[in-house]
Amino acid sequence: MEKKLILLGVIAGAVAGLLAFVFARIFAEPQIAKAIDYESGRDAAQAALDKAAGVTPEAAGPDIFSRTIQANVGIGVGMVFFGIAMGALFAVAYTICLGRVGKLRPRNLALLVALGGFLGMYFVPFLKYPANPPSIGHTDTIKDRGNLYLAMVLCSVAFLVAAVWLGKRLQPRFGNWNATLLGAGSYIVAIGIVMALLPQLGELSVNVQHYGHHATETPLPLTNSKGTIVYPGFPADVLFSFRFYSVAAQALLWTTVALAFGPMAERLLDPAVRAAAKPVPGQPEPVGAA
Repeated sequence: MEKKLILLGVIAGAVAGLLAFVFARIFAEPQIAKAIDYESGRDAAQAALDKAAGVTPEAAGPDIFSRTIQANVGIGVGMVFFGIAMGALFAVAYTICLGRVGKLRPRNLALLVALGGFLGMYFVPFLKYPANPPSIGHTDTIKDRGNLYLAMVLCSVAFLVAAVWLGKRLQPRFGNWNATLLGAGSYIVAIGIVMALLPQLGELSVNVQHYGHHATETPLPLTNSKGTIVYPGFPADVLFSFRFYSVAAQALLWTTVALAFGPMAERLLDPAVRAAAKPVPGQPEPVGAA
């Protein structure tokens, strides 16, 4: 049974990843293109400043893959495989929760598990370290940024599991509603403490050394030796749109996983549904049936 549920999760995740790719290709990819255009223009302005100061600019390395490959094949394959991975994890979590979180219908449980996956694995970590398009973030901080984001994801998932456990333990004493509120409140307090303790990306040592104290790594206006702005900072509209569509794509992915997985799991788990789907011997087929 567990293997069948995981297989269903993989199928639902593949479908969800494909839909998320279509959404991201239509809405998020244009923002990525704008960010790359900004980066190219800023690099050209920086090269001009370096040349005027007598500094030899570093030669840019060749692109391994063209923008067409990256925008279509790259993001498509990445989103589908990400959806498959999330679908498998979703199915594992669903299997663990099955029969342990009250008498919920398979579809309702699928929606709750997907909501927990979206909040715990993506949205809450996003609030601390939101997604950034190209040209935001420095190469020297890639490792630190990755470790910090991973720490946020691990803490968020661990605290979410602990909150569910706490709610179940408090249910006999305080009732469903109050126990749920206490569990959710404990999660918010715990993850809030972690967010307060983890540094802002702009406060990483490399960023402070080269750019001063800032909350993020978003590029500020480029200035010359006299302090005159020669190239603007990163466009706020592009940054907002990219982050908005990133959240929307993830919401679409997790919603699709739940909606695709729920009916399949219900048919697998509910004997009444399976019996209704099987034709009764000797009974005529419904009108219009193939």
